Amino acid sequence: MCGIVGIVGRSPVAARLYDAMTILQHRGQDAAGITTLDAGRMRSARGLGLVRDVFSEEDVAALTGPIGIGHVRYPTAGCDQPDEAQPMYVNSPCGIALGHNGNLINSERLSRELFEEDRRHINTESDSEVLLNCFAHELSVRTDNGIRPEDIFAAVDGVFARCRGGYAAVALVAGVGLLAFRDPHGIRPAVLGRREAPEGPEHIVASESVVLDILGFEPISDIAPGECVFITLDGEVHRHVSEHAESHTPCMFEYVYFARPDSMIDDLSVYKARLRMGEALAEKILQEWPDHDIDVVIPVPDTSRTACLPLAHQLGVKYREGLIKNRYIGRTFIMPGQEARVRSVRRKLNTIALEFKGKNVLLVDDSIVRGTTSKQIIQMARESGANKVYLASASPPVRYPNVYGIDMPAASELVASGRSEDEIREVIGADRLIYQDLDALEKAVRGKNTKLDGFDSSCFSGEYVTGLEDGYLEALEARRSDAARMQRRGIK
Repeated sequence: MCGIVGIVGRSPVAARLYDAMTILQHRGQDAAGITTLDAGRMRSARGLGLVRDVFSEEDVAALTGPIGIGHVRYPTAGCDQPDEAQPMYVNSPCGIALGHNGNLINSERLSRELFEEDRRHINTESDSEVLLNCFAHELSVRTDNGIRPEDIFAAVDGVFARCRGGYAAVALVAGVGLLAFRDPHGIRPAVLGRREAPEGPEHIVASESVVLDILGFEPISDIAPGECVFITLDGEVHRHVSEHAESHTPCMFEYVYFARPDSMIDDLSVYKARLRMGEALAEKILQEWPDHDIDVVIPVPDTSRTACLPLAHQLGVKYREGLIKNRYIGRTFIMPGQEARVRSVRRKLNTIALEFKGKNVLLVDDSIVRGTTSKQIIQMARESGANKVYLASASPPVRYPNVYGIDMPAASELVASGRSEDEIREVIGADRLIYQDLDALEKAVRGKNTKLDGFDSSCFSGEYVTGLEDGYLEALEARRSDAARMQRRGIK
């Protein structure tokens, strides 16, 4: 998962891009980068680490220009090397810089095609470089008489025809403008906004609407599945929905975990979706366990708090904060490498023992992925004197890899893969384990919205909206195993 932002302004945008990236920092902590366009020249700075660590005040000041894009990254394809930080750049045609959120499921085949047929060399393992070169090639064959909006749209249509997966991207084309596009199923999010500056209108594209709120932009709309938005250097907006657009199925995990609760994605409030998740989970507990002996409900911070509050209210049980988070430790789910996740859990969380001692505790989490955090938190609760420790997940068991840009690429790493719920309970050490049902989750997220065709719930159901090539999951598993062996040997 990554975060993207692009601004077409009337004054230098680097500082605002920096602010936007800090707002999106929850989407990626591995690398950050900014590219601006100033009088035909692109200026770029990028590196590994958090936004605040990558950019100095001098770096931001040197990124001149009224148009620019920014990116925060954690790697789901490729590796954590400096040359894979984004935005990435190619100099033909015109000069193009691109930042990408998501994952291509046919990047290996595309990489071969780009080299053998299009004479373009891919120099990293990043599928973002593949996406960039696909767009660059499609644009290059349409630039005989300058670049018009219809040429941009035709080039992006060519990308949609070739690139399968979940992706949202922002790009700069030197001397032309900024564009943003979203995959044909709308799996990865992107929203368009506008504000009136004294010099004229300014526009923004970002992964989440919270960026628009904080930077003072008014939302226009989410970018539609298979849509490209092109904004000229003069701020003129052109929009086009491709004939390759498919059913609208945004990623369910955005609402469960990744997105900020103060964001709107596809006209759905993430906050209200999580409230409804808690209500639905409480209904299941009351139905299946009406004589429960829960004394206290405690959220696993931070994402599950929103679901935990209505759950406790509906159960008629006290809500308490029993786990305190060190806010200077990053999100363990998106840390590179399992060993880093294991080391970080106890540094990240500490218990308030009096909330556990002698009590039957229901811990509530948004999801259980690898089981790393759950197992250690349950053990911490027992060490703090809990009588019994139950665990409830606001989402169903994660049994399948997510191939569209969330770091769940190998079934062998998922605690629910190939296990029954009782077997999962034994692995993580809970006295009782309650999962949300998938139908209930989808109803909770949808609310009263009737416009969406559905959701990508592939990590729960194993049904992939784009389809998968034969042997794709097996190849993913093999690559993941090889990468883990290399990491254990200290090889990058």
